[in-house]
Amino acid sequence: MPSRLAIGIIIVGLIILVGPLAAFFAPDDPRIWQTHPRNLRPEVEHWLGTTALGQDTFWLLSWSVRNSLMLGVGVAALATIIGVGVGLLAGYRGGPLDRVLSFLMDALIVIPSLPLLILLSSMTKGQTSLLAVGTILVIFNWPFPARQIRAVALTMRERDFVNLAWFSGESVGRILWRQMVPYLRGWAVANFINTILVVVAIESSLAFLGLSNDNVPTIGTMIYWALKYQALIAGRWWWVLPPIISIILIFVGFFLLSNALADRMRINPMAAR
Repeated sequence: MPSRLAIGIIIVGLIILVGPLAAFFAPDDPRIWQTHPRNLRPEVEHWLGTTALGQDTFWLLSWSVRNSLMLGVGVAALATIIGVGVGLLAGYRGGPLDRVLSFLMDALIVIPSLPLLILLSSMTKGQTSLLAVGTILVIFNWPFPARQIRAVALTMRERDFVNLAWFSGESVGRILWRQMVPYLRGWAVANFINTILVVVAIESSLAFLGLSNDNVPTIGTMIYWALKYQALIAGRWWWVLPPIISIILIFVGFFLLSNALADRMRINPMAAR
């Protein structure tokens, strides 16, 4: 029976194949309306048919998956890197620096990001760029890993191998990078993947509510346009089902991959070195 890791890799590989890779081979810009006959059913020339706006559904889906994944991966990478770095620094150094950084973490954690994104979208009349959405999501997602990493660093700084590195004259940066980071790789990878799912879910929710930039194809905006033109009522399943299935596969694939990698790479920071 295939393992969770194998199933996750297969699903994520399929998502990448249909999204980021396939998008490079689009024969035309799927964002442009009326480039094809409208409401065509799936056929050889149009694998997933066309939309009521005259767009090829397959190529529109590939662009949508690509943009959603680019946003998720970009935010997750920055939030994880910042969170791990700040958490290690706060936990290892302690003192006033730890108190200031901990206060900043707590202040950002208690502020919900979704209402701020809704407010921003209302102020920009639904034309908020993905860059602005990504920036806000990075600001409000790095404190979660930072808080957990800080707790680990508070314990690890008392370990013998860390004290030995300090007495050997190694700098703080080298101690954090060479002595502590290797113990956190499995956790960091799991947090990175989980943050991708959080970002994709938030962006899709905003787009579904019509609060995202509907000119930028994402999974959420694709569902938004399909519902706006009553694809379900009209029976045009080829427009609305592909993005729904895509987001389900993204969550299942990345969830399986996250759990499997966390199990394989987990290292107990309290274990003796």
